[in-house]
Amino acid sequence: MSHDATPPGDSHFRSEPSARDHAPQFVLPLVVRIEKGAPPARTDALETAARAVLTILGDERSLGDGEWAQAMRDWQDARIRKVVRRARGAEWRRAGTLPGITVAGKSAEVRAFPPVPLDGWPKELARLQVSGTDLDDLEPPVDADGAAPVLWMNPELDMSAGKAMAQAGHGAQLAWWELSDEERAGWRDAGFPLAVRTADADRWPELTTGGLPLVRDAGFTEIAPGLTVAVEGGSRFCPLPPKPQR
Repeated sequence: MSHDATPPGDSHFRSEPSARDHAPQFVLPLVVRIEKGAPPARTDALETAARAVLTILGDERSLGDGEWAQAMRDWQDARIRKVVRRARGAEWRRAGTLPGITVAGKSAEVRAFPPVPLDGWPKELARLQVSGTDLDDLEPPVDADGAAPVLWMNPELDMSAGKAMAQAGHGAQLAWWELSDEERAGWRDAGFPLAVRTADADRWPELTTGGLPLVRDAGFTEIAPGLTVAVEGGSRFCPLPPKPQR
């Protein structure tokens, strides 16, 4: 599933044409493990996908002169695209042999890979299925406690888990862009705490008109162009590293 994602004042996550459309286009692959007998819970999969995006953004290989840094820069210079595919058994094991980072949640495992050209997927990933990512929560998720950023999903949209995972990843990336380097380090050291929840219909207008970072989907798959995620929280929710003792 391919999705565009826009930092405030820019066009990463907007549907209207921009100069970014003329840059070489890259995509960040995400693979979720879905075994037949033990699929992950939907909310946990969304939150794990969001943390996987944050983990690869903050990895030393993605920064400075790291081996993934140029690919990460090229990807972020164009439209921000993420594609979620599913794997099980031998497929998952083969995907794990490629450079990337696996993040585990309570029931979910998601592997994030360095960005690749839209038409340059490794064969181990290109053969994986996009469909079949429908997941459910056996129990309703508990209320978000506000102690970490909350990625609020648009309650008016009916998205597959794969589509929603990409949107959650977009929201997490917006939260990342909001922070200073010191705040990012604190969030990373805390394990990237966050929550993904569906907003109440009555509160959604408030979330989308109050100046919060918003994800606007380009509408290429599943849904029409429009808002998908509002990001509540930021530096005040991300603990800073402890100051050295004198």
